[in-house]
Amino acid sequence: MSRQNFAMIAKTMAGLEDVLAEELISLGADNLEMGNRMVSFEGDLALLYKANIHCRTALRILRPVYQFKAKTTDEIYKKVKAMNWYEHLTEDSTFAIDAITFSDYFTHSKFVAYRVKDAIADYFMQKTGKRPSVDVKNPDLLINFHIAHDKCTLSFDSSGESLHKRGYRVAQTEAPLNEVLAAGMILKTGWRGNSDFVDPMCGSGTLLIEAAMIAMNVPPGIYRQNFAFEKWKGFNADLFETIYNDDGGERVFEHKIYGSDISEEAISIAAKNIKSAGVEKHINLQVKPFEKYTEAPAENAILITNPPYGERIKPEDLFGLYEMIGERLKHVFMGYKVWILSYKKECFDKIGLKPSKKIQLVNGSLQCEFRRYDIFAGKRNEQKTK
Repeated sequence: MSRQNFAMIAKTMAGLEDVLAEELISLGADNLEMGNRMVSFEGDLALLYKANIHCRTALRILRPVYQFKAKTTDEIYKKVKAMNWYEHLTEDSTFAIDAITFSDYFTHSKFVAYRVKDAIADYFMQKTGKRPSVDVKNPDLLINFHIAHDKCTLSFDSSGESLHKRGYRVAQTEAPLNEVLAAGMILKTGWRGNSDFVDPMCGSGTLLIEAAMIAMNVPPGIYRQNFAFEKWKGFNADLFETIYNDDGGERVFEHKIYGSDISEEAISIAAKNIKSAGVEKHINLQVKPFEKYTEAPAENAILITNPPYGERIKPEDLFGLYEMIGERLKHVFMGYKVWILSYKKECFDKIGLKPSKKIQLVNGSLQCEFRRYDIFAGKRNEQKTK
């Protein structure tokens, strides 16, 4: 069973499709196609397990099992009920439905989910007089039902909880950076542990931890308590254990990661998360406002940061912050490659440096830009944004 190839879909965040595809290729995926916030691919059971454990930029891995066309919920009911559900469930199993609709035919995703649930329940009732129960919190089988126009795809969700929930976060600040976005940002820069790494506004430490894991090639899934596929019929425990315990890809990280923040509470939270992830020996933490940097913590390093840009901060305070960031970069971080995530063009303008690259990313509901600045010694770094 483990050697038979089948179709899979990896879901991700907007703008990270290319790095997710690279991750999947490195794991041995075939026939990749990038879509909007997703990458479809083919592979065997081992790859399904590997993708869940190793992919830093995947939110979940789906296995499509049935595709059909329908324009009414009655058609959906009939098609779903016609499946051989005994291959996947028993009357004593639990299941849940996650329905997503992009269709003029189906405007209420909850009603679609309700009809899919009815079809599965009635399938078992007619055969045995018993039906499996719905368990939305911890089902034996999580079913993803996706409709685009009249094309319906029924998939099994192999991940369960979103893969951004790595398992190392024990505390968080008010607006922590999503782990998948943090890893994607780092991978986008090309950094793989080949220099020192600095985040002078580190918050709860997400960028620092993801950087350490990337540098040492530690799989993000090793902290997870469980994956949904462990409850599937046909789960190969021996194969999973072999993949989970394989640390042959891990490497030595010979540089240092430096994190600081103006908030003592944030640094305390970051320290707890870093310890939980087991990467504390690679990370130097301190309470330090960005404006207090008079010398860089390392030479020719990379600086990646996600400064505040929320609606809670007054515009004048925000603009002052970004002016200070630009001033410190020019005077302290010469020779650095700097990457900054923000969403207001006015904030970037206040930095007063010309970006060498702009990447569109989404943080929560905000359409953001991830900009690269090459900080040169001398006059080149005085170039203003035009």
